[in-house]
Amino acid sequence: MVTMFSKYNPFSALKRVIAGSEKGEESDTSPTSFNSRQEEEEAYEAIERGTLMVPLEKIVGSVGRYHDFDTQFRTHSQAVDERLKGIIAAMKEGKNLPPIALYQIKDDYFILDGHHRFRAARELERSHIRSRIVELLPSKNTLENKLYIEKIGFRDKAGLTDSIELTELGQFEHLEWQVEQHRRFLSHDKGEEVSFKQAAVDWYRTIYRPLATIIGNSGLVKSFPERTVDDLYLYISVHQWEQGQKRKYGIGVDKLIPKDMEAFRTKMAEHTEQEYPEMKREITVFILLNVDGKHEQQIFDKLLALKEVTEVHTIHGSIDMLAKVTLMRDILSSDAELLSQFIQSTIRQWKGVLSTQTLIPGMSRVKDKDRCLL
Repeated sequence: MVTMFSKYNPFSALKRVIAGSEKGEESDTSPTSFNSRQEEEEAYEAIERGTLMVPLEKIVGSVGRYHDFDTQFRTHSQAVDERLKGIIAAMKEGKNLPPIALYQIKDDYFILDGHHRFRAARELERSHIRSRIVELLPSKNTLENKLYIEKIGFRDKAGLTDSIELTELGQFEHLEWQVEQHRRFLSHDKGEEVSFKQAAVDWYRTIYRPLATIIGNSGLVKSFPERTVDDLYLYISVHQWEQGQKRKYGIGVDKLIPKDMEAFRTKMAEHTEQEYPEMKREITVFILLNVDGKHEQQIFDKLLALKEVTEVHTIHGSIDMLAKVTLMRDILSSDAELLSQFIQSTIRQWKGVLSTQTLIPGMSRVKDKDRCLL
């Protein structure tokens, strides 16, 4: 049952708007029209979301007041402008004005009551405005809508204020598994029962946020078009904590992210968000080259010019040249993939390179000593 606003009944207002349309009244045909958006999404089931601070940039349209305002919410009459001036003055004085009333359809908001307060907040360059919200849930059978319903379903069950953005259906059950495991851990640790929502808030702060921040800082998401940081969080966390699959690549992830979720939580508690480690590691590779003698000096110079190359040597024997290369890779990609990409985009393109071989050291140790290089 939706709780109605103190001054307006949202459903009565909605009925008036729909009735007006049926009688042939003019309708707003702009992309942010409430009527067209509601019909497009088939959004009729309502949930009251309470009073929240809403970004002004997400308020994109109006419910039934398009005659009084243009697309920028500017008024047409001088009399109404005087009212706007009064509200601006009240806001400047810090007076406590009532929240505006909004309908929400997915990530967009439409003003039901409070157009002048909204306009005044924009004039004063405010970023947010206090709003009472009734959300209309989309029911049209689309992938986007199904993902949205799953997203807010998990957010509401967990009692979170922020949503987690996944791009595949049926994946939030893995996050629920993590929260439930964390709830059991907290209940045992505290010696008292902890609710799912209490555990979810702590999970979000101490487990989800640290790992999502590490992933975001790494830039790893750039390698996965149309995926989100949260998709990568899910992939990594499920493989580490839920499935515990053995991998032949990306083994370095185990040093950064323990296979026990609570051990990761403890480890991250030692860092501030600015100190979270990056998901990258350094690898050293030796590249052996056979080259055409006519191009040896040119290839030698080109190798030295590459920032990844730290040493170059010519050799007398079956191999003509040796280069030491240092590369940085994210901890989920393989050494072979990174090395192949580097060689194919540089060395193998050069005239005079006949063949290459690569050596990736296993265990290495470098002794510090004084050296005399001739």
